[in-house]
Amino acid sequence: MPNPFYDRDIVSIRDFTRNDLEYVFSATDKIRSLEASEKSELGKGRTLGYIFYEPSTRTRMSFEAAMASLGGSSIGISDLKSSSVEKGESLADTIRVIDLYSDIIVLRHPMDGSSRFAAELSKNPVINAGSGSEEHPTQALLDLYTILKEKGRIDGLSIAIVGDLKYGRTVYSLLYGLTNYKVNVHLVAPPLLQIRKESIYEVHSKLRIQEHSTLDEILPELDVIYVTRIQKERFPDLQEYEKVRGTYTIDTSTLAKAKPDVSVMHPLPRMDEISHSVDSTKNAVYFRQAGYGKELRAAVLALMLNEKPF
Repeated sequence: MPNPFYDRDIVSIRDFTRNDLEYVFSATDKIRSLEASEKSELGKGRTLGYIFYEPSTRTRMSFEAAMASLGGSSIGISDLKSSSVEKGESLADTIRVIDLYSDIIVLRHPMDGSSRFAAELSKNPVINAGSGSEEHPTQALLDLYTILKEKGRIDGLSIAIVGDLKYGRTVYSLLYGLTNYKVNVHLVAPPLLQIRKESIYEVHSKLRIQEHSTLDEILPELDVIYVTRIQKERFPDLQEYEKVRGTYTIDTSTLAKAKPDVSVMHPLPRMDEISHSVDSTKNAVYFRQAGYGKELRAAVLALMLNEKPF
């Protein structure tokens, strides 16, 4: 099969077919099996340019680490105060300039539609690392890959997505990705944070979805609990945030009611939604999940930069 990702933008997980997903997962397995010397030829002499208008730890660092593992380098903006953005430079001009200095661009921006806008301007491929409250496609890729590696399959699983379903962009990307599989999805959120119906209109026809306000009633049937942070920074009214803060906390008493092998995932950072008592259990997958991020993003970069990487 020809490489479908060579010189291609990654803006939305909705652009991925199941074959595309399996191609990325196979490439990730290949990356994990390569010797360092082989891997370092895949990005040799190439430059990744990143622009983060919002804070990031794992996404930015995993992209930098991934590019370094491929033998390439990274340049970019992670502190807007040290860039010309602070002087009022537009997103369009910033994209045009970094496009001159890099072979691939990774963008995180608070505005919906920002990555698609950047992809239209840039000659080099663009990766959406988070656009407003819309999507975070490479997070969805690594979430699906994590489920596959931890559970051995995706089809047939019962998956709960818990917490901030209104503002959490990882939620929407994951749901879009899951439409390629036969799964049962349970959405668990307080009324203020329920899913935006207009954003998943097309999902309902492809997935079996049930909505709940509590987790207890469905715990015994779950294979995966995907927990999300309540997105304080996206609330227009902080009083509304205080009403829902700490609504759900996964701890060892929660796990006692679930399947012994239930996998607890989280895109991180966490606040108080997963107790530290869970960290030492076999159910805690979230740090391994973050680890998969480097390898999966290395595979994505290798595919985008090389017509025939393997």
